[in-house]
Amino acid sequence: MRDDRLSPFRDAHEDRNTARHVQDTPQTRAPAYRLAFADDDFLCRDELRPVRLQLELLKPQLLLDEMGIESTVVMFGGARIPEPANRDSARTQTLAELSGFYDEARLFARLMTERAVASGNRDNIIVTGGGPGVMEAGNRGAADAGGVSIGLNIVLPHEQAPNGYVTPDLSFNFHYFAIRKMHFLMRARAITVFPGGFGTMDEMFESLTLIQTGRMERVPFLLFGRTFWERIINWEALADAGTISDEDLDLFRFVDSAQEAVEVIDGWKMAPARAEIPGR
Repeated sequence: MRDDRLSPFRDAHEDRNTARHVQDTPQTRAPAYRLAFADDDFLCRDELRPVRLQLELLKPQLLLDEMGIESTVVMFGGARIPEPANRDSARTQTLAELSGFYDEARLFARLMTERAVASGNRDNIIVTGGGPGVMEAGNRGAADAGGVSIGLNIVLPHEQAPNGYVTPDLSFNFHYFAIRKMHFLMRARAITVFPGGFGTMDEMFESLTLIQTGRMERVPFLLFGRTFWERIINWEALADAGTISDEDLDLFRFVDSAQEAVEVIDGWKMAPARAEIPGR
């Protein structure tokens, strides 16, 4: 944290420490006496939700700025996809067959991070959801290259610790899904989506919608595993039905390997955000 304050006033840390050692009386023990910013019960009140939303947006933003991170490569993907060495423990045969994408995710992250290291760990930093499966592979690949990577965890009813490959100083935890999604995309210069379930598809479709509607600039949008995605989603049927336009099918590309993904990113021609939605 920065310590180059120019203010002549006592800072919040000093007063919080002083308040901890004040004389013990019925008045000082009362919740009303607690400093508002040091009162967890107060901060968790329903009325403070707007403040918590702001804090959850601001904290990662400040820390990423302080680390000098300017752009990211997003990696979405399933938490249940095992690495090939553990494919026999997969819940289904399909998950076992998808284990190869763990290695592709790891290789892709390594290739992108090697470039990030060369640039001083500022551009195209890998960011994942911080969990297991494809997320672990992404952070692991960045560690293989000797670079940093970001993990954006979310508090779930069951315990989920960050995977062990996330850079500790870039391991964040969220209460609000909406704010977490903002941090995935605010610095994104490419988005990759590996096979996954509800969470992966939620992230994929929300990101595609932002690009489709012109709320976000066009960036390389890569779906790993054509066979998987064409089996799960009938993209052509959406276009035939008119619920999306034919032009919307050009918003993403299918790839099957890390090297192919890197080549698409390298050959990407920058495009501005859409000014209108085709078919409207």
